[in-house]
Amino acid sequence: MQLVKGYQRFISPLLPASCRYYPTCSTYMIQALAKHGFVKGLIMGVARVLRCNPFIKGGLDPVPDFFTVRRNPDPQKNLAESAHFDFHR
Repeated sequence: MQLVKGYQRFISPLLPASCRYYPTCSTYMIQALAKHGFVKGLIMGVARVLRCNPFIKGGLDPVPDFFTVRRNPDPQKNLAESAHFDFHR
C-alpha cells in the first residue's frame, strides 16, 4: 500500500488527469488490498489497471465485496460501502 500511496503523492500530481474510472486505479488498488488481502487485492488492482484503456467507457467501478478480475457488476450496491474510503488520487 505504501508504494501506491507514494505514487499518489509524488508521481500522480506530475501527470495529466486521465482517469477513466471512479475511484481512480490507485485508490481502487488500496481499497482492494484492504478489503481482500495482499494476493487477491493485488490481482484485482492489476486487472483494473489493465482494463483501463482508450476502448472502454469507464465510469463508476468501486471494489466489489467478492473477488473478481472483472468490472464491478453492481457498482451502486458497493458504492455506499466504499464511501468511507478516501477517494483522492
